Amino acid sequence: MNVGIYLAVIQFFFALSWTVYVIFLPQLAAQVGIPRSAVIYVLMLDQLIFVLADYAMGVASDRAVRVVGRLGRAVLAVTVLSCAAFLLLPVVAPSGSAPLFLGLVVLWSITSSALRAPPLTLIGRHAAKPQQPWLISLSMLGLGLAAAIGPYVSVALREVDPRWPFLLSSVALALATGGIVAAERALVARPASAAKPHTTNPGPRGAPAATGFLIAAVLAAAAFQLHTALNSPRLYLRFASPADLQWLAPLFWVGFNLAMLPAGWGARRVGGWRVMAAAGVVAAAASLGAQQATALPQLITAQLVAGAAWACLLLSGFSVALALGHTGQEGRFGGALSSVLAMAALGRLAVVTMEWQKAPAAQAALAWAPVFGWLLAGVVLYVLARPRSAVAVP
Repeated sequence: MNVGIYLAVIQFFFALSWTVYVIFLPQLAAQVGIPRSAVIYVLMLDQLIFVLADYAMGVASDRAVRVVGRLGRAVLAVTVLSCAAFLLLPVVAPSGSAPLFLGLVVLWSITSSALRAPPLTLIGRHAAKPQQPWLISLSMLGLGLAAAIGPYVSVALREVDPRWPFLLSSVALALATGGIVAAERALVARPASAAKPHTTNPGPRGAPAATGFLIAAVLAAAAFQLHTALNSPRLYLRFASPADLQWLAPLFWVGFNLAMLPAGWGARRVGGWRVMAAAGVVAAAASLGAQQATALPQLITAQLVAGAAWACLLLSGFSVALALGHTGQEGRFGGALSSVLAMAALGRLAVVTMEWQKAPAAQAALAWAPVFGWLLAGVVLYVLARPRSAVAVP
């Protein structure tokens, strides 16, 4: 429990630092001569780096975790470097040096990957199997809480000197990560053999299962990006004013946070594959309900359900990734899933850059894409999980 809460705190401050970065990036970029229209390309560069670095960091964590304490020390060292680069962004921006500013952005993007796959590697390698979904759910809860307060943080920091938010978020994240070595040793001190046997569905294994899982992850991640970033604002504006968006946008994440801990219980009892499959179908139905809503209360309900379904998908997705990588490749599969999420974000930014969402012919396709994306992901996962039967595992 304590390790899970600790990981949640790390993920909370990590996600909050990304929010601060996105809020102030246009202002800082303008100081170094990067026009506002080009900021989206900087964000695309970030996501491209995440795609490559998350997988590479996951593979590296598989090697480092073989020696107790090595992974924790590596994560701490890289995170301190990441925080230093992040802290320097608003400091060097007034100098007007675009190469130096972009160099720090690249350094921060690469090193920030140390806080995505490696903590999952620790869970997958050292935590008892029954405890893994619970620990992952606590970690993901930190991300969800940060996403939920993101719009309010944007309003609160709108007129603030950027050096203060960057300083506070950097120091908070560095201090929070300071105990990662102790967390690693705490996990190692809990041998998996001490866990009581439980009944669950271990799910399929092997290359076909891994391929199918990644296909489903791509579909689900793309659906999530399109539903939350492109479709939801348009849907809310059917019943509310633009000024209300800052209060309505977090509703998806409210559902996400409310469902995260129950999702961990469900993945433990039923199995990650089955939870993912069911959540994909529910998310598709919720997205359809949001499209067909005739009043704001109906839309809010659909968004809460969609957020809850995404929580189940994300939590069980990382649980399945750890199971596919057991033993010795937990970081590889966890990093691959993180890369898929970054790839979906990169795709969404590409759509915005080319302004496809403004074309009347494309709007209908974008509206239905999350429904079919989540539904197809659920079908793929159901087909993969169906042949397996429940067995007792330690």
